[in-house]
Amino acid sequence: MRKFRTQCAIAGGGPAGMMLGYLLARAGVDVVVCEKHADFLRDFRGDTVHPSTLEIMHDLGLADRLLALPHQKIERLSGAVGDKTFPFADFTHLPVHYPFIALMPQWDFLNFLASEARVFPNFTLLMRAEVSGTIDEGGKVTGLRAHSPEGDVEIRADLVIAADGRHSTVRASGGFVVQDIGAPMDVLWFRMSRQPSDPEQTLGRIDAGSIFVQLNRGDYWQCGYVIPKGSIEEVHRRGLEAFRADIVRKAPFFADRVAEIASFDNVKLLTVGVDRLTRWHKPGLLCIGDAAHTMSPVGGVGINVAIQDAVAAGNLLAEPLRNGRVTDQNLAAVQQRRELPVRIIQGIQVFIQKRVITTVLAKRGGAVQAPRFLHLLSIIPVLQQIPARVLGLGIRREHVGPAILH
Repeated sequence: MRKFRTQCAIAGGGPAGMMLGYLLARAGVDVVVCEKHADFLRDFRGDTVHPSTLEIMHDLGLADRLLALPHQKIERLSGAVGDKTFPFADFTHLPVHYPFIALMPQWDFLNFLASEARVFPNFTLLMRAEVSGTIDEGGKVTGLRAHSPEGDVEIRADLVIAADGRHSTVRASGGFVVQDIGAPMDVLWFRMSRQPSDPEQTLGRIDAGSIFVQLNRGDYWQCGYVIPKGSIEEVHRRGLEAFRADIVRKAPFFADRVAEIASFDNVKLLTVGVDRLTRWHKPGLLCIGDAAHTMSPVGGVGINVAIQDAVAAGNLLAEPLRNGRVTDQNLAAVQQRRELPVRIIQGIQVFIQKRVITTVLAKRGGAVQAPRFLHLLSIIPVLQQIPARVLGLGIRREHVGPAILH
């Protein structure tokens, strides 16, 4: 068995875990991050790096190096309802250094954070280390246990962070109360090749009974096809040809290449959920990111909310960790800082799910009427800065503080 002693043990090498690991290591805290996979190369994860995250990277002096990696810029967003397109978000006026969304494969972003974190000798990243549970002593979490091909791993730590996602093993072992808010849809993700004659824009399309999203990834399109919750078996029953025909109706320019969807193996199901913990912490343990609150894919904000959690946690916990005195009050302060923004964003997502998505998916035939606010945004372009600010900067966005940058 491999044994470690560290100040902070982090379960999960996703955006929240890797960002917090980097921040704490930079602040002089000993950190061990456990990631269950051998690499970060997994498809159809959140790839939208919003201006709020780019500003954090700027605070850290990393933004220019990050943006040297391949990416696409989204300066404006539009949505098509029926045969009419409505612009609804303009990021170019945001008061930031990088007023755009960067579309970047999440594995590139995570590899970048890992390489920057490895510069610090007090940072350890254990790949292929799947966390199996916590070590509990005297009513307090004092470490993690993990399995790896090289044998079992035991990590003793002053603080354990659960950043292992919506199916968090650490969260499950901690007995936390989960408030399930629910979502009316699931999403089918797939790729289509992109040709020079294709349109440039990233677009969401709403028609009776369906919602379709196409993200311009340079040489390919990342596509999302929204279906009613639990209806994947119906999609399979109708068959591959019917699914292909649906895609062509949403994006006619795919007609010459829709056979690239060779089977349903090329289509990945994202089971959508929205939930949050009533309490994010217990003695010795704090949950952040999806382990604390699963976000809907509406707005593509999940990765950025998780990173905001990590920055708040880094700002508030770096000094207590350095001093070896992390209290329940320190952990509660992270939840107090982040809970309201999460509630507001989830509230907006649930409102859109109920008022727009549920209505559209239930409609059979006939024209879909665009919501009034889309008409208003189209008529008064300056109003497009409002959704841009909410999507791009979030609610109560975090800045890297002196505890990290000292």
